[in-house]
Amino acid sequence: MKVVDNSYIGSSDEVTVLLNKVEATFVKHFSNFKQGDGIKLLRPKRKRENHRVRFLSGFFCGFSIALIIAVALVMQTRKLLDKKDATLYLDSIFPLYNFYGYIILHMLLFAVNIYLWRCYKINYSFIILGFKPGTELDHREVFVLASGLTVVVLTTFLVHLHIRMDSTIQDHETYVELLPLGLLIGLVLICLCPFNIIYRSSRFFLIRSLFHCICAPFYKVKMVDFFLADQLTSQTQAIRSFVYYICYYGWGKALSPGRKMCHVSDVYVIFYYISAAIPFWIRFLQCMRRLIEEKDMKHGFNGFTYFSMLLSVVFQSTFRLRKKMTWKVWALASSVVAALANICWDIRMDWGLLQRNSRNFLLRDKLLLPHKSAYYIAMILEVLLRFVWLQLVLSFDMRPLRGKATTSTFACLEILRRGIWNVFRLENEHLNNVGEYRAFKSLPLPFITYDEKGGNAYIFGRITVLVT
Repeated sequence: MKVVDNSYIGSSDEVTVLLNKVEATFVKHFSNFKQGDGIKLLRPKRKRENHRVRFLSGFFCGFSIALIIAVALVMQTRKLLDKKDATLYLDSIFPLYNFYGYIILHMLLFAVNIYLWRCYKINYSFIILGFKPGTELDHREVFVLASGLTVVVLTTFLVHLHIRMDSTIQDHETYVELLPLGLLIGLVLICLCPFNIIYRSSRFFLIRSLFHCICAPFYKVKMVDFFLADQLTSQTQAIRSFVYYICYYGWGKALSPGRKMCHVSDVYVIFYYISAAIPFWIRFLQCMRRLIEEKDMKHGFNGFTYFSMLLSVVFQSTFRLRKKMTWKVWALASSVVAALANICWDIRMDWGLLQRNSRNFLLRDKLLLPHKSAYYIAMILEVLLRFVWLQLVLSFDMRPLRGKATTSTFACLEILRRGIWNVFRLENEHLNNVGEYRAFKSLPLPFITYDEKGGNAYIFGRITVLVT
């Protein structure tokens, strides 16, 4: 930048006049004559690296590892898995805490996604969120939130386990049962907190987008809305855990001395299985809204993929409720059809791969990742992980994994699949936007420097694309 500033271009009065004219034109047409907003877009402040975020990341990560070891030692030394009463109790509170486990895993994978997007210059903040430069969360901040939540959840679980299994302090059993509920209420209050703490703008943005998803199809579908709804389709087990919260506390099961397990209740079992269909129904409605507005049949085909998943969940649920071979056949057939339809759509449409005349065999012409093998591995994993959840229908005998462990393992694999999908989905969207000049009004050049006195970041140049 010193070379640029000392050159003719950096010191020319003519160039300065041209820059001022560009700024005036941009403010007039893109900022409604608001000088401040226009200048912020043309000369954004780059986010400085926060050392506090690095420190908290290491602290929470180390604390989480220590807590995981502590939980394992408590369960091993007290032999909780060998005691029948303790095992039954762990089965009853397990869904209360693995609800957070699914969310934490998704957040960690999303932090990895952001890191990869930044490495390969994918403009994720604008494509997904529409954020102004410098206002989005980076991968370190998402990791801090995930690791901090891990510390809180593990600490609560360790206290819960210690007090509940210690015979000398059984008088506090009633209050101990309220710990998971208090944790959930605390997290909800933090998300709704109006004060400018813990990334308020990002929290409110997430809540607003989630509200738009729930109210589909009454809101115009944007990229962030259907991207978030896609994430929800991989969190069906977390949604079921939330239904368990309602059963566990809403019906008084947690506070009654002779507590009856929720899975015995027919009403709970029905809602448990139906709740998994909610995210697919939301995506189906969003596709129908886009089909009506944009008159593009590809949204109709996309809606079919989610409707097939919806039918698959319904048939699976019916089979588990009635245990008849006829429903098992229907569940298996619908699941296979849904898996094949979604595999084809994900690889061909969402990722843009399997192009016939591409110079990269079975891929596409433009690739951002340097290694082509990553695309082939991703396609293989997409096929394998799509068919993994067929285990829930076929009920294979997997001796190391039984009961809730099996369900949790496959739920984590589905979240992992979604994390892989995110990387290539945004890469394809980024390439389509750049190639077709859509979505972007301006593309920042990478020449950014700092003013040593004021700490401001300046962009020397900027490519502006006027969208007609």
